[in-house]
Amino acid sequence: MTSHPTYGLKTPGSEVAQAFAERIRGKTILVTGVSPKSIGAATVLNLASHGPALLILASRTKARLQEVAAQIAEKYPDTRVELVILDLGSQSSVRQAAADVAALTDKLDILINNAGMMVTSRQATPEGIEQQFGTNHIGPFLFTNLLLPLLRKAAESNPPGATRIVSLSSAGHRLSPIRFSDYNLEGKPVPPEEDHAKPLQGAFAKCAPDGYNGIVAYAQSKTANILFTVYLQTHLTKLGIAAYTLHPGTIQTDLSRDQDDELSAQFYKVAPYWKSPDEGSSTTLVAALDPALDDVKGLYLVDCQLAEPAPHARDAVSADRLWKLSEELVGETFLLGA
Repeated sequence: MTSHPTYGLKTPGSEVAQAFAERIRGKTILVTGVSPKSIGAATVLNLASHGPALLILASRTKARLQEVAAQIAEKYPDTRVELVILDLGSQSSVRQAAADVAALTDKLDILINNAGMMVTSRQATPEGIEQQFGTNHIGPFLFTNLLLPLLRKAAESNPPGATRIVSLSSAGHRLSPIRFSDYNLEGKPVPPEEDHAKPLQGAFAKCAPDGYNGIVAYAQSKTANILFTVYLQTHLTKLGIAAYTLHPGTIQTDLSRDQDDELSAQFYKVAPYWKSPDEGSSTTLVAALDPALDDVKGLYLVDCQLAEPAPHARDAVSADRLWKLSEELVGETFLLGA
């Protein structure tokens, strides 16, 4: 159970940050996927309000990072903010960003893998990996592993479990397991246990002319976020590092308000309440800060409380298999206990 069982669907992130202010003060925190009017922006603004020692904002676009940094500087001028350019769809960018972070600090108390994307047409990373799997999972997988020395350093002086890795998933993970036989969605046959949920409803079933279904690709990548966390919990808890994953809710954005968009209309059917970015940041902040979660229990949070993901997303065998596939795709082996 979390510290505040009354927190829920409409709890603002600012309230969560206030409740756990002592877990922010003096800490070094990194948040990916920071851009104006987003969950990432709301998350870092709420964190900045309570005196972290260093707040690192990471994203692809420097101008967007600078816009959020300017908001922080205006509201909380005493908060030290550093910007890191990070394109999670490029492994070379991920490696450079990790080196840039290591040049800023020798420890990292909290890593929030907030960045994510969804596309409906087939795209690929420079390494030839399907874009959503590459950006939403492989990039954060590599980035997190490269930053583990900084997290382990922080864990040496923090209470066990106060050092955190938080990865944003989505309720959409329920639509597809990992397609190990066809993770690039190239139309290869997959066994039933790797196939997506059927039937897909409405616009979720719509494919591009080449047969690519962006919703299935997105769902696979969000399952990967949860299985990644399963593996981290198994291997890092003994080192004093806690890992959690979550569904932030469906968030109001300019795109999501486009009622003419067929896919957005389908999302409205399955998620009648759309959160503000501040409300969307609240579950992230609970996962990152709540001392009741220091003793790792549960895996996945929804509306600020622990919840159960789909069975295919909490299977330890699949988590091990995904870890090995991910290592193959980045060309590097990571020994978490070493």
